[in-house]
This record gives sequence, structure tokens and C-alpha cells, in this order.
Amino acid sequence: MKLSQFRYELPEELIAKYPKPNRDDSRLMVVNRKTKEIEHKSFKDVMEYFGDGDLFVLNNTKVFPAKLIGFKEKTKAKIEVFLLRELNKESRLWDALVNPARKIRIGNKLYFGENDELVAEVIDNTTSRGRTLRFFFDGEYEDFKKTITSLGQTPIPLNRAAIPEDEERYQTIYAKHEGAVAAPTAGLHFSRELLKRLEIKGVNFTEITLHPGLGNFRTIEVEDLSKHKMDSERVIVGSESVELINSTKARRKKVVAVGTTTIKALEAAVTISKEVKPIDGWTNLFIFPPYDFSLADALITNFHAPKSPMMMLTATFMGYDFLMKCYKEAIKEKYNFLTYGDAMLIL
Repeated sequence: MKLSQFRYELPEELIAKYPKPNRDDSRLMVVNRKTKEIEHKSFKDVMEYFGDGDLFVLNNTKVFPAKLIGFKEKTKAKIEVFLLRELNKESRLWDALVNPARKIRIGNKLYFGENDELVAEVIDNTTSRGRTLRFFFDGEYEDFKKTITSLGQTPIPLNRAAIPEDEERYQTIYAKHEGAVAAPTAGLHFSRELLKRLEIKGVNFTEITLHPGLGNFRTIEVEDLSKHKMDSERVIVGSESVELINSTKARRKKVVAVGTTTIKALEAAVTISKEVKPIDGWTNLFIFPPYDFSLADALITNFHAPKSPMMMLTATFMGYDFLMKCYKEAIKEKYNFLTYGDAMLIL
């Protein structure tokens, strides 16, 4: 398939800029891949479709405050740094995006905080916008991370500044392992009350970790999707999750992937025999049609931006034509799109 096939007109007013008062207040479009039926529900209604022995797989990644505002030595030019990946804990080495990139050269020093609490030196140019930074910090690693946390901002992928509510609401309630620069947005809809009600119905839960990178939001610049290269993302699927996922499939119960990051992690861990195995490593898996999924029986996801990798993965799971029909319906029915938008349950 081609990049241009994933273009559609998204009205600006349908982009949700702020979270709803309650996590599970979102609307839910329920779609059936076999019958092509479309239902309009509330997210709380998700529990109607699952029961005893079904398994929800959750991504417990945690977003860290990856956006730093600083200035360049001598010129005092304002610099925005987006931390992408920690390369070396001891040496304080990080991959980062720097904006404006044209002003930054190897050897430049960058200062952050009113009292220059953090200083970084540019030691490598990795891409046209990317840089490798070495931070200078006189203290223990834990103090270094606390300083980054105190100076950093929540990297909301919306055209607005972060607000205090984002610190809590741009995390799932089960976020545990820090490392994401973007939240797994399908999980943002789950409240503690809803999870408890699902548990009472007999639904099981297990957690995996995939730290979404900025590659999910970079512009894809090639028309031929087979030529696009995704950035690598850290993925961890533990032995307890493996056992629960495989036993659920063996009992012919439903495995529900909460989010495109979750289904990507499952596919990275699958074997030829259509079972999952433990994995602790990196994946640059880019899923677009045609592709045969091996594990998930259902997918919960948001409504994604045009020409985004998440939209392409969703189209692969439910079928391209059906996805475009559902997106057209969502626009007609004024569903909210993107990070804080409404959800879709694909059965």
C-alpha cells in the first residue's frame, strides 16, 4: 500500500486538546471485522463484550518529562531539546532532537534551568535534527534523573502548552516503567473502577512494556511504505505474561490488545508456532497492510492522525476499506480524535 492511501481530512475541531473530566467518559465505536457492523457506545460499555477467562494485555510504559527548554552558550539562543533515549547511564549520554537544529554544532554547550542546574555538550550529529548529548552533572544518578524530571515538561503531542493536569492524565493508571516519550493512548481510557468491574466479571490482565518512541509521530516521507524505517523501541514481555497469553489462546478465550503499542509488542514476541516467547530487547517493527496478526482477537485503540503508523497498523488489523469507512463515520458522528480523543473497539 502507498502512503497517500492513508490521507483523510481531519477537521481541526474534532482534535481533542484536553482530557475529559473522567477517564472512562470517552465514546466508544465498536466495530466487527466479520459482519462490518458499527455500534456507538460509551467506553464503559467495553465490559459488555468480554467475560470470564478473557485476557486484556496492557502496556505499562511510563512517559517521562522528555522536553527541556534551555539556551546555547555565548549566543543565549533558546533551544528546545526532546530527549529520546538514554544511551549510557554512567556517561549520561542521550539521543535527543534539538530545535532549531541548524544552530547546534558538535562541541556546543547547552544550559538548562534558571541556575544552570543541567549542562549538556553536543558530541555527535546523528540525523538532520538528532544529536547525541553528554550531560555534566555533579551528583548521583538518582539526583540527575530528579533534576531532569523537575526541569522537564510533559511531551504532549498536541499544538498547545502542557497544563498541570497532563502530568497525571497523560499517563495510564497502571504506568510503571519509565521510558516512553509518548503515552499509549488507548490505555488512558481505563479508570480504576472500570478495571475492577472487568475483574469482577472474570477478565484477566497482564502487563507488557513497549516504550513508544518519537518515530510514531515523525512524518513518513516515502510513498512506498516498504521503504520506511521505524525507529527502534524497547520491548519487554516477561515469562508470566507469556504463560498467561499462551494459556488463554489454548483455552480459546479472547486476547485483547489495549493499544497499537501492545499489539506491536506481542507481534515482536511471537514464534513461528503462533505462541509468544519472553523478549527483552528492541524492535523496529512497522506494521502496514498486508500483514497477518498472530495473537490478538480484539484491539482497543484511538482514532489516529492521517498517514500515521498507528493508523496503518489499525487498518492492517481491521482491513483498510473498513477502517476508512469507520473513520468517515467517526467524523460524521463527531467523535474526538488523537491523544485525548475517543476510542474504537475492533472485534
